[in-house]
Amino acid sequence: MDYRDLPIRDDLRGLTPYGAPQIDVPYPLNTNENPYGPPAELVADLARAVTEAATTLNRYPDRDATELRKDLADYLAHGLTAQNLWAANGSNEVLQQILQVFGGPGRSAIGFEPSYSMHRLIALATATEWISGLREGDYTLDSAKAIAAIEQQRPNIVFLTSPNNPTGTAMDLDVIRAVLKAADGVEAMVVVDEAYFEFARPGTPSALTLLPENPRLIVTRTMSKAFAMAGARVGYLAADPAVIDALLLVRLPYHLSALTQAAARTALKHVTALLGTVDAVKAQRDRIVEELTALGLPVVPSDANFVFFEVPGGDQKALWEKLLTHGVLIRDVGIPGMLRVTAGTEPETTAFLDALKECL
Repeated sequence: MDYRDLPIRDDLRGLTPYGAPQIDVPYPLNTNENPYGPPAELVADLARAVTEAATTLNRYPDRDATELRKDLADYLAHGLTAQNLWAANGSNEVLQQILQVFGGPGRSAIGFEPSYSMHRLIALATATEWISGLREGDYTLDSAKAIAAIEQQRPNIVFLTSPNNPTGTAMDLDVIRAVLKAADGVEAMVVVDEAYFEFARPGTPSALTLLPENPRLIVTRTMSKAFAMAGARVGYLAADPAVIDALLLVRLPYHLSALTQAAARTALKHVTALLGTVDAVKAQRDRIVEELTALGLPVVPSDANFVFFEVPGGDQKALWEKLLTHGVLIRDVGIPGMLRVTAGTEPETTAFLDALKECL
C-alpha cells in the first residue's frame, strides 16, 4: 500500500519528507556539520557520564532538565538563568514546541524566504498557516517591507534567521528591533533562529541582547554545529520565563532522555576545546569566499559555517552532479543558479576547490 492511500490529513498530501541526500562520498559538505569530531578527552568524559546515567535508566530522567538548563544559561551569559532556558531533542523539536503552543489551527506564522525550510515544514505539520515573506535580491531583509507584511498579515509567529540558512548572512539588530516592534503591535511572538551564531564574524551582535525588553522574543540555538554534537540531538532556546511556562503545556513528559542530558552537560564542560574548532572552520569558510570570488563567482557574505554562491551559467544541478563525480557532495537547496557548500577541514575544502576548478 502507498502511504497516499491512507487517510492522512489533506494539508499533508503532496508534501515530501525533509532531508538532504545521504550519499557515501569522501567529502560530505552538504549538511553544515562541524567537520571536526569531539576531542578524545570529551569522548572519555562522555563514556563516564553516559555509564553513570545508565545505572539509573530504570528511572525517568529529570523532566525539566533543570541542571542542563543551568549549564546552558551559564554558557550563554547575558544575565540569563535556568528559568530563561529550555532544551529539547534538537532545535527542530524546540521549533515544533513553539509552533504547538503559539501556532496551530486558525493561526499563522510568517518567515522571510529563502530561509530555513523547516520553519515552514514544521508550521505545516502543526496545522499552522504559513505565510511566505520575501527577502531582497541580495538576500537581506528590508525592515520596512517586513513591517508592512506583519501589519497586513497579522501573524501569530514571526520567524527570523540570523545567520540565515541557506544564504549565511547575519541580520542587523536594527532590523530585528523593527520587526519586534511591529510584531508587538499585533501581539505576535518573534523567533530568531541563531543555529549558526558561533560562526558569525567578529562584532556581530546576538539577539540575546534584546531579550530583557522583549518578552515576546525567543532566541533558538543548537549544539549540532559549533559544538560538533549533531548526533546527540540537543537544541535549546532562551526567552522570558513565561515563554518556558507556556512550552510546558505541550512538551511530552520526559522528552529529553537521561543519556542526552548527560551528554549535553558533559559537552558544556569542554566548551573551550569544542569551540576551538570554530576558528578553524571560519578560516576555511573565508578561504572558500576568497577563492570563489577570485574565480569570478558571486558569493553571499557568510556569518555561518557554509558559503552560498552563484553558479556560472545558472545550471546548479549540472554543477552539483559534476562535483559528485569527484566525490564532493554539496547542497542544492532548490534556488535556481545557487549552491551551498559547508566549510570542511583544510583537506576537504581543498578537495572541493580543486574539483570546482576542474568542473568549471
